[in-house]
Amino acid sequence: MGAFLHAQIGISRENVTNGSVSLQFGDNENKGLLLPYVTDKTGITENGTLLFDTSDNKVKYLKDVNTWFDLSVDTTGTADLNIQATDRVEHPGARVCISPTLGGTDTTQGILVLADDDKAMILPKVANPHLNIISPSAGMIVYDTIKKQLAVYNGTVWSFWKP
Repeated sequence: MGAFLHAQIGISRENVTNGSVSLQFGDNENKGLLLPYVTDKTGITENGTLLFDTSDNKVKYLKDVNTWFDLSVDTTGTADLNIQATDRVEHPGARVCISPTLGGTDTTQGILVLADDDKAMILPKVANPHLNIISPSAGMIVYDTIKKQLAVYNGTVWSFWKP
């Protein structure tokens, strides 16, 4: 079952900052966005996909078909997979699509699809996430407002990325 929205979405905030935003999280929070845990990436082909790969406990994004880029760097990641039910069956149609077209006709595969071609997602903003997120989960991603970097947590350490 899928849900289709034609809107700009603000989570923990009353509105988004401008018309170029599809999804924006609240400011000054101590929470991050938890990426989906994936045990088998073989069927994933959509460039730009972000996930937590449980085969090696790393946060990755699909850069080009079959080319996964590691955002974790550190090789000591761990994850408590108990938060993911192992007896559940994946339903390919179970997803949320935020789409500019009424009726949500976009068929891109993914659990959360931002289908706008002229809008972006703004990650949760956290000052010093390694200090302020008390119990991060493996696969968490935020924007560090102090370092001005993308921060990802692999279950053991935070990795920071700056373009």
